[in-house]
Amino acid sequence: MEKVDTKQQFPEKRDSFRLDEITVRRYREPDAEAVAHLLARNFREVNSKDYGKEEMEKLVRTHDADWVRQLTGYAHMYVFCREEEIVGCGSTSSFWGSEKESIILTVFVLPEYQGNGLGRKIIQTMEQDELFLRADRVEIPASTKVMDSFIQKGFYTIGAFKTNRIIYPCGIRQKVSEFALSLEKETRMSAS
Repeated sequence: MEKVDTKQQFPEKRDSFRLDEITVRRYREPDAEAVAHLLARNFREVNSKDYGKEEMEKLVRTHDADWVRQLTGYAHMYVFCREEEIVGCGSTSSFWGSEKESIILTVFVLPEYQGNGLGRKIIQTMEQDELFLRADRVEIPASTKVMDSFIQKGFYTIGAFKTNRIIYPCGIRQKVSEFALSLEKETRMSAS
């Protein structure tokens, strides 16, 4: 997997911030618009380089404030703030209602804050959430840009490739490329 030089990718990067300036708190309903804006910026400025502008604009349209509110109805979302500005987010949920499997979702950092350890801090926060701690297995749908960092944290790839095909796992329409770009981590050894 190709390493990304975030200094070159995000020339207006905010080098002057320190991780200890970032506060973490649980999502509150008034955060929905700011989180949706954070997602839209990532789709447009970061993910579009790997997945195309047209596909990312579709996600911008569907991942709006109402989508964020719906997600937080079943997931534990955390926001990461510098002063009052939300600069990152992450959420965790049970995986299809399972008590033994969880999924980490919506891990995003404002482009100008990327490459300074904030994504790592988000994952560390998710790993302390009760839904992560109770799980024997945790899955993370990840973009190609961050797969190496998840592998370094003990996750392993369960599939990754690009294609336009559509599949219907459990009756849910999903692109194979989205379905297959997932990592997982065994969190506990199961007794045999």
